[in-house]
Amino acid sequence: MMQTLTVGLQERSYPIHIGSGLLHDASLLSPHLSGKRAAIVTNTTVAPLYLEKLQRTLGTIGIESVPIVLPDGEKYKTSDTLNQIYDALLANRCERKTPLIALGGGVIGDMTGFAAATYLRGVPFIQIPTTLLSQVDSSVGGKTGINHPLGKNMIGAFYQPKLVLADIETLNTLPDNELSAGLAEVIKYGLIRDLPFLEWLEQNMERLLARDRNALQYAVLRSCENKAQVVAADERESGERALLNLGHTFGHAIETGMGYGTWLHGEAVAAGTVMAAQLSRRLGWLSETDVARVRALIERARLPVVSPDLGMEKYLEYMGHDKKVEGGRLRFVLLRQLGKAELTGDVPQNLLEQAIADCVGKS
Repeated sequence: MMQTLTVGLQERSYPIHIGSGLLHDASLLSPHLSGKRAAIVTNTTVAPLYLEKLQRTLGTIGIESVPIVLPDGEKYKTSDTLNQIYDALLANRCERKTPLIALGGGVIGDMTGFAAATYLRGVPFIQIPTTLLSQVDSSVGGKTGINHPLGKNMIGAFYQPKLVLADIETLNTLPDNELSAGLAEVIKYGLIRDLPFLEWLEQNMERLLARDRNALQYAVLRSCENKAQVVAADERESGERALLNLGHTFGHAIETGMGYGTWLHGEAVAAGTVMAAQLSRRLGWLSETDVARVRALIERARLPVVSPDLGMEKYLEYMGHDKKVEGGRLRFVLLRQLGKAELTGDVPQNLLEQAIADCVGKS
């Protein structure tokens, strides 16, 4: 059964449809297509699986599709790859009414959204996320962008889609490590603002790993409910929305330090979440038992709880490029208690370094 949420942004509000087989349902797409053409941006991994299916669906309502197939991987989330999208749009004379449809995971969604925000100063944008991570996180909320060698997602724009279509069936073709990577973002919602959901995850982690359709749909729904509420209250991350970045300051440092694509985003966020929990403990906010509970759930999701040894200097350097830095001061999303996060810049340097050391190279 399909379930629908709304991201409430007044005249820019949009639906999130969640269910199975939605990729075949043209009636969900047609209200958001005003012209006769649509550009589909995907990658070399997703295209053989779902591109033709989406093209057929669009064809049933008379929409001609312009496929743009990019290389797959975080390391391609660059200005060079972004220009490939622009090149194809210009070569095919795509107009202001030609929507860009992102068919893929977070990298495709972020780059397609940024292209849509900037091509002809803004064209319509539709998200069809095909990974768990993109369904529960990156497809919702309008954050778009590309990476820079000095920092992840440092160049981009806030640009909301017209529609998010999360087809649970696309998760059947997801590699196991990609499924686990998505669970890192699912766990995040429970830790920062939804303790009952955290408890549900502790009871149902094995069902999720076994790809139980009902469990997956519930996890996507509950995650999107949480994110939609936060985005509606703070679209441009001036306050509450920053809490969605639990584990990301550390995680982005891992991704940058290891080279984009070496660690999956969700893997880096998982290890970063353990670091954030450990720092919360050193500040006296969490107990040892709380931290052990966080580690145990992340391990059950088959995610890393040990961070790579980049060296303390590199960790601090890469975290210094984080978007939450304000007035030259590092700010962290930490856990005041399980189910309640807080953004703080009041972290003594020695405790930060101790927390990092606690999590590097230990099992």
